[in-house]
Amino acid sequence: MNIFPAIDLKDNKCVRLEKGKKETTKVFNESPVDQAIYFEQLGCKKLHIVDLDAAFGKRDINTKSIIDIRKAVKIPIQLGGGIRKPDDIKMFFDHNIDHLIIGSFAVNDFEKVIEISSLFENKIYISLDILNNKIMIKGWEHETSYEPKDIIKIYEKTKIRGYVLTDVSRDGMLSGLDTKIIKENLKLSEKKFIVGGGLTSYEDIFKLKKIYTTNLEGVIAGKSIYVGNIEIKKAESILSNNA
Repeated sequence: MNIFPAIDLKDNKCVRLEKGKKETTKVFNESPVDQAIYFEQLGCKKLHIVDLDAAFGKRDINTKSIIDIRKAVKIPIQLGGGIRKPDDIKMFFDHNIDHLIIGSFAVNDFEKVIEISSLFENKIYISLDILNNKIMIKGWEHETSYEPKDIIKIYEKTKIRGYVLTDVSRDGMLSGLDTKIIKENLKLSEKKFIVGGGLTSYEDIFKLKKIYTTNLEGVIAGKSIYVGNIEIKKAESILSNNA
C-alpha cells in the first residue's frame, strides 16, 4: 500500500476544494508542474491528478498542464475528472498517462466503458464517489440511484484495473478516513482499490494498516499534505512497516 499525493487542477493551478465545491477553492501552488516535480523528488510512487474544470464540464482548460506534468516527471500518473468520451481516453493514453479514472462515463454508458477497458487492459479505474452511499457524478453535483455494490457488480469481471473510492462528505475536510466504509467496500471486490476522502493524520495511516487487504493499493493524500499534517516520507515509512 502506497500514499498517492493529489494535484487537483483548476485554471491551471494546484488547488484544494472542500467536499468538491467550487466556491471553496484555495490555491496551494501556481505551478502544478513544480508541485509534481516536488512530489517526485520526495520519492512518491505515483501521482493522483484531478482535472476539476473538466469535471465541471470544461474539458480543455488544464489539458496542457497535464501534458506538461507528464513530460516533467517519470513516475506513473493516474488522472481523473471529466473523462467522458472515448476520444478523451485515447488522447490521454497517447500522451503516456499511465492510468485513467472514469466516473460519470462509467455510470452512464456501461457497455462502452467495458469495451474500452478491454482495449486498455489494466489501465482504467472506475470512480466510486460516494455521498450517503450513493454514487455521485458530474463533479459530484448529481446523485445517482446506484450504490458502490451496483457499480462493482457491473465491472468486476471486466478488464478494468480497479476502483477509486472517495468519501465526498470528507474530501478536503481533514475529518479522518471512514475506515468502516472502506472495509465494507474492500470486501465487495477482488480488484485493486485506491481510497481517499478525509485523510488527516498519521492515525489514519495506522487505521488503514489495521484493515489492510492485498487489494488495497493505496490512499490519496491531498489537503493533509498541503497543510503539513502528513509528511510523505514518514507516511510511506509507516505503510512499509518501517515505523
